Amino acid sequence: MLKVLVIGGGGREHALCWALRSSPQVEKVYCAPGNAGIAEIARQLDIKPTDSKRLIEFARREQIDLTVVGPEDPIVGGVVDAFRRERLRIFGPTAAAARLEGSKSFAKEFMRRHHIPTSPFSVFENADEAIRFTQKSEGPLVVKADGLAAGKGVIVCNSANEAEAAVKRIMVERAFGPVGERIVIERRLTGQELSVMAFTDGRTVAMMLPARDYKPALDGDRGSNTGGMGAYAPAVPLDDSVLEDIEQSVIQKTIDGMAAEGTPYSGVLYAGLMLTEEGPRVLEFNCRFGDPETQVVLPLLQTDLVNVIGAVLAGQLDMEPLEWREDACACVIMTSKGYPGQYETGIPVMGSLKTESDGLLRFHAGTTSGPGGVVTSGGRVIGICARSSTHEGAVASAYAGVEMVRFKGAQYRTDIGLRPAEVHRMRRTPLERRGRL
Repeated sequence: MLKVLVIGGGGREHALCWALRSSPQVEKVYCAPGNAGIAEIARQLDIKPTDSKRLIEFARREQIDLTVVGPEDPIVGGVVDAFRRERLRIFGPTAAAARLEGSKSFAKEFMRRHHIPTSPFSVFENADEAIRFTQKSEGPLVVKADGLAAGKGVIVCNSANEAEAAVKRIMVERAFGPVGERIVIERRLTGQELSVMAFTDGRTVAMMLPARDYKPALDGDRGSNTGGMGAYAPAVPLDDSVLEDIEQSVIQKTIDGMAAEGTPYSGVLYAGLMLTEEGPRVLEFNCRFGDPETQVVLPLLQTDLVNVIGAVLAGQLDMEPLEWREDACACVIMTSKGYPGQYETGIPVMGSLKTESDGLLRFHAGTTSGPGGVVTSGGRVIGICARSSTHEGAVASAYAGVEMVRFKGAQYRTDIGLRPAEVHRMRRTPLERRGRL
């Protein structure tokens, strides 16, 4: 029987703890630092995800058999490298491989070197040069801080004036701190967004079910970008040839390219895609499980996650085919009032909060245990997830689950699960429908 350590404390990590704890091979799950929901199924540790030294000390002392890293900061910071130096089993890419997420300029230049389809781009380290570029550009642009910004460092612009303001916000006002010293400006693409994750051992790739997440804070895909307001899987039906194209021209090409450059990539590779009229184009890479995509993909995975991870670490992923439920899963994220801007914490959360009950899954993100019970501790508070034989059934059940959770100022999008065309129609309405409890 295995002892497993999960690094992180959000909704993705709650889903990972749940999936790993469900394995008959796992005796005990630990989570650093965890949250109030994770505490129900795993032992919480008062260790920061980026404190590699203390994590390694704990793993050695408790004889941890496997460590799984959730968030990007410890991965980009080299926690996988540190564990490997100590000959401890850990699932995730090295810091060198994780540059695909840690630096947007590296990722874009890597894609250009290896002919991986993406939008045209330019990289800038000088704000004045970047502003001049926006003034001369034709068509809408996207301005991105180069480093990690918790999913919020991307500004989608509709005009040259908006692009200039975005450059100033990132490079002059330093809205995202030092990660904005360098920026990427790229042409804005149109089409249908898609999230694709794949397991890889550095050679073989095993595709997960495609998903769709919702980054903007408001209904109709309006408002500021967030870490994610909800998701569903599988995404809208796609022709098999499209998925095969994504696997070969994006995922496999990336893994092959990383190996060729001497930085082999193993773990989970996430590609955020735009399905354009010219074909799939990469918007971004993440070097770990997506959040909130993990909360809707893992509940549909029939294969034991421990077996998949073991195959990755052994370099034998081709020997472990993935099996999936023929169901759909939807997730609605409930957030604190004001998110992704300023928000209060310490607000009591009441209602149905168990990980698994009433046919629903509840993955906590920003919660902690207070003297009187569960209270909020972050912007994204809890994700209500539901499985069903149909997409519509999963969405309806997830929203029914939202009604079972209460906290002051709770907010959520009311259009999670709508197809892209329906969301586009909502974007053109003047109403800003936000759910509140």
